[in-house]
Amino acid sequence: MADGVKFAVHGDSKATGKEMNGKNFAKLCKDCHVIDGKNVTATDVDIIFSKVKAKSARVITFEQFNQALTELAPKRFKDKSKEEAVQQIYDLIAGKGPANVGITKVAKAGAVDRLTDTSKYTGSHKERFDDSGKGRGKTGRVDIPDTSGYVGAYKGSGTYEDKMKEHNA
Repeated sequence: MADGVKFAVHGDSKATGKEMNGKNFAKLCKDCHVIDGKNVTATDVDIIFSKVKAKSARVITFEQFNQALTELAPKRFKDKSKEEAVQQIYDLIAGKGPANVGITKVAKAGAVDRLTDTSKYTGSHKERFDDSGKGRGKTGRVDIPDTSGYVGAYKGSGTYEDKMKEHNA
């Protein structure tokens, strides 16, 4: 599949690859760094696309695609001869496909990473995970009641028997 064809059919299930719409031409120019933000902008690409396409058409043919690149080349590579500029613009495109063809990545937003990083949990939530970040299950969630009969922070817990022995002796 020719490199331009990958862009021509991008996002259009009915596309034959023989023609390219303006959106995909702009995508090709952006993904292949023909648009550099200085010499060539998205507006320049749109203007040249409109200039090379047939009046009533919404797409360009392969010949018009080549014509558009030939017109963009001297703008993108100002210091080169027209032939060198054209060669360099084709080098930018060679072997490239749309940036996201056939790939559906799960976007992990930074916020999600922060929210699910158990090492950053504080307070009672910190108790729910061990050092490796694995959940502790019920022991991390439930306050297990102390049925010993002593007040929470009582330091003499378990010494009643000893005290009674001393007292009765």
